[in-house]
Formats: sequence, structure tokens, C-alpha cells
Amino acid sequence: MPSSRVTQADVARHAGVSRTTVSFVLSGRKDMRISIEARQRILGAANELGYRPNLTAQSLRTRKTHTIGLVSDIVASTHYAGEMIQGALEAALERDHLLYFAETGDDPKVEEKLLQGMLDRQVDGMIHAAMSTRRSRRPGLSHEHPTVLLNFLDESGDFTCVVPDEEAAGAQAVRMLLDAGHRDGIHVVGGHHFTAKTPEGVHAGHERMRGIEKAAATAGVRLSGVAECDWSTPEGGYRAARTLLDGEADAVPTAVICCNDRLAFGVYQAVSESGLSIPQDLSVISFDDSELASWLSPPLTSIALPHHELGRRAVSLLLSGNLKPTIHRIPMPVRRRESIAAPRR
Repeated sequence: MPSSRVTQADVARHAGVSRTTVSFVLSGRKDMRISIEARQRILGAANELGYRPNLTAQSLRTRKTHTIGLVSDIVASTHYAGEMIQGALEAALERDHLLYFAETGDDPKVEEKLLQGMLDRQVDGMIHAAMSTRRSRRPGLSHEHPTVLLNFLDESGDFTCVVPDEEAAGAQAVRMLLDAGHRDGIHVVGGHHFTAKTPEGVHAGHERMRGIEKAAATAGVRLSGVAECDWSTPEGGYRAARTLLDGEADAVPTAVICCNDRLAFGVYQAVSESGLSIPQDLSVISFDDSELASWLSPPLTSIALPHHELGRRAVSLLLSGNLKPTIHRIPMPVRRRESIAAPRR
């Protein structure tokens, strides 16, 4: 690597032409009468010397900095959702952009300061991200500045949004159980996440339950029950499963849809304590595909949150130049494992 930056003047001296001619060639201008031989000599000299354009100076002329700002709540604090940032970084690099990343800790004052800080640094576009999907108005952002909301559903109708397709994932969970032969005894553990702290539930809960209920109704199947509980620990899944498994024989479930992998962990524990086995006595399917899913025994079938693709799509849309106030729903891939089987007759 050279000890000092190679300039256009250095390229001009090496190629034996004027600096103005070098500027025209390296900027890609085709409207000047410069011979093919001179162009080749200039490009060869630039390559030989290791010339790289001064993007700061270039941005003053083009008003483009080739930078993107990404501000999130607590995405970087979790390896799980951190794939979202990795996807955004990859997509930005593929398009020769740098990604500036900052985290608010879910503090509104910090959020406002960071968003304005990114705009003050003249990033070409903004991505405002959340670890889990939520509805929000974005008073700190202007629709006049290129912006994509990632895991936010915009209530103002001004912005492009990118979110996982939770409703389709809920429907897919039901279809997988139906394909295995389950029609009776299908229970849901977790539900809408109605708790004392979230009395109105959470977005993922509403969307997953909507998909589950629609798919069941379409197939003419009636869910045997929905156990509402907190999703944050395995305890809710454990208690719900114990209640189901300790009931009357004809009420014992044949399949359980868990609204996340933590709840599934609790269900697995309750099934084991009851002397039953998965999937021979009870099929289980879940959501999120955390690292926990593949380590359970048997490994848990889980529908993954597409964090990596969410990040990539947000950057791609931001740089597309065609930002419409539309919600882009990203499919959630199924990780098929050994926790589903045909029901016992």
C-alpha cells in the first residue's frame, strides 16, 4: 500500500497528459474528444499507481456520499437478530456503499439524536430498524429523505416497510400438521402474547394467530385450544403443556404449535416428565428457529425469522430509487426436523 494517496496529478504525470484529461476519463465522461489510446494510457497508469477516487471531494460535486445510516433499538445486542445487520452490510458492500450503524438502546431521546446525526452526516439513505416487528409513527424522519423502515409498520403511510410474513408462517405451521395427518387435537401455546405487560398482545402473536386460524378454517379444522401466555421464558410453555397432558384422555393433544422456541422448550420438558415422547405421542412445531431448536431432542421443526434477508432487502430497496409507501413481507423459511409425525390412532 502506498505511503500517501495517489492523486489525479500523479496519474497525469505518469500517463503524460493533462490533469483535466485525467479527470474527464476517470469520471467516465464520454462527451470529450479524447483518443482511445490516451484513455487506455490513463486507465493503465491509474491501475499501476493504485489510484482510488477521493469520495469526499466527489460527493461535493455529486451530492452522493455512498453511505447508508442504519439506526436500531437493540438489534446489535443480540446475535440472533444481528443477522439483520450482516445482511444489510453485505448488500451495501455489493453496491459499493458503506453502512454506518448506531443503536439507541430503545431510548427515544437517543433515537432522535442518532437519526438526526446520520442525516447531518449526509448519508444517502436511512434504515430505521427494530429487533421485533412493531407499529410506529416516525415523527423523527422525513419522507423527503430516502428511508426504509425495517421491522416497523408505518402508521403514517409515508414509508417503505420491510417485515417478516408472520401470517403466512402461521398458515404454514397448520398446513405442515395437516399434511402429517393431524386434524383433531391441535393446540396452540403462546397465542397472541396477552400478558399483564402486553394486554393488547404483540404484532407477531396477532399475525401468527391470524394465519393459524385462517388455515385451520380453510381446511375445515377446529383448533382444540389456545393457551395464552408470556413468550419470554420456557415456563409458559411448560405450564400450558402440563395442563393439557394432565387432562382427560380424550383431551390429550396430538399436536402443539408453539409461538416461539422458548415455549417449545417448556413443552418438551413437560412431555418428557409425562412419560410421553415427541413426535410419537405429540408433534411439535414452533417459530423463530433459534439455536435452541436444533439442539432439542428430537430436533425441533421451526419456522425461521428471515433476519439476513430482511437486512438485504431493506438496503436493496433503499438504493433502488423507487421507494413507495408499501409493506414488503419477507417469507419465513421452514426448518424441517424430526418433531412432527403422523398422529397415533
